[in-house]
Amino acid sequence: MIVVAGATGNVGREVARQLIEAGKQVRALVRDTTASVPAGAEAVAGDLTDPSSLAPALTGADALFLLSGYPPEIFAEAEKAGVRRVALLSGGSAETGDRSNAVASYMIDTEDALRASGLAWTMIRPRMFMTNAFQWSPQIKAGVVRAPWPDVPAAVIDPADIAAVAVTSLLSAEHEGREYSVTGPEALRPGDRVRILSEVLGREIRYEAQPDEEARAEMLAQMPERYVEAFFSFYSDGKLDEATVFPTVEQVTGRPPRAFADWVRANEERFQ
Repeated sequence: MIVVAGATGNVGREVARQLIEAGKQVRALVRDTTASVPAGAEAVAGDLTDPSSLAPALTGADALFLLSGYPPEIFAEAEKAGVRRVALLSGGSAETGDRSNAVASYMIDTEDALRASGLAWTMIRPRMFMTNAFQWSPQIKAGVVRAPWPDVPAAVIDPADIAAVAVTSLLSAEHEGREYSVTGPEALRPGDRVRILSEVLGREIRYEAQPDEEARAEMLAQMPERYVEAFFSFYSDGKLDEATVFPTVEQVTGRPPRAFADWVRANEERFQ
């Protein structure tokens, strides 16, 4: 039995689906058991912000897929329930060691708490998700995408490939104690991604660089200031390298990661 937190999200849903395809029993940890989870998964209620609520989901489980940023007491609850192995979805910013950065700090803290536990662990550190392009959908329909950081490339990754690394880690002791930097096959600037979207979708889509202050104002309307400043530190100040391409997906899973153009083709209807 494997427990999957975030089973309604981009990565967690894929983790659950791929585990089920591999013939494993899966519990999808959700706050509301009426939530849509992958077919074959058992939805079990629990709140990651309240570790004491997780016992029904964790009892009898062998492994746990977990997201960063939740109370460290989760690991004690997992040990108590008999869980042996955790695959943690962290991020590249954990590698910076910068606890003054609001995003990096919660990933670093979660990783440290997991290392200090008695659980076997694998840290999975993906770079920018390909699914971030869905945020551009209204602009894509209008034919012009305005986005910041025009000169910052990122080796964007398909969440299904992140999930494949996590699934392999959950199923084999070979990956215990490993820290995996997970990327797609090429580093693309925002304009490169817009160009690929235009080519694959067969429509005229133009990229316009968004000034930092305009982007900052939009982001402040959507998230706390400390997180906005964290992203500006990453991309305006160059504190985070998301351009380096790592061979991790192929090394761990035996197949190469999906290219952005192929991901767009597979999700073309979602941009209509």
